[in-house]
Amino acid sequence: MTRLILASAAALLVFSAQAKADAPPADKAFANKAAAGGLAEVELGRLAEQNAGSANVKAFGQRMVTDHSQANAELMAIAKAQSLILPTTPDADVRSTMSSLKAQKGTSFDKAYVSDMVRDHQQDVADFEKEAAAGQDPALKGFAQKYLPVLKQHLSMAESLQPK
Repeated sequence: MTRLILASAAALLVFSAQAKADAPPADKAFANKAAAGGLAEVELGRLAEQNAGSANVKAFGQRMVTDHSQANAELMAIAKAQSLILPTTPDADVRSTMSSLKAQKGTSFDKAYVSDMVRDHQQDVADFEKEAAAGQDPALKGFAQKYLPVLKQHLSMAESLQPK
């Protein structure tokens, strides 16, 4: 009887782990995109702290580092619990943007960085709205719901930094 209970418990644990690793493809795609995007926000924020000419743009960059580092840590914890493998470096497009931005300083950097942040956060808000509304994985859906207001705030902040 004890063996049967132990075998049943072990089978349940294996099934639970498999179910977590088998998040729906749309949820996995969201997690991958969110992870890559979050890493990019941190790297670009650090670059803004160094290259921005405006104190407001530098402060925005610091905010990106702080907020996206926290979100990245939470997303990685979800991924670890669900045996999802997420990117650990920004994608090629971001590396290209970073390379371009590294060559700029002051006002030129500010304009290019803020423009990129507006564009990026518009896409992030759309992606997080979709996951928050239609996500099938409860942990990833909850993550999207939690960070959607933060991303909307980032978008608003970035828009306010654009030249009029």
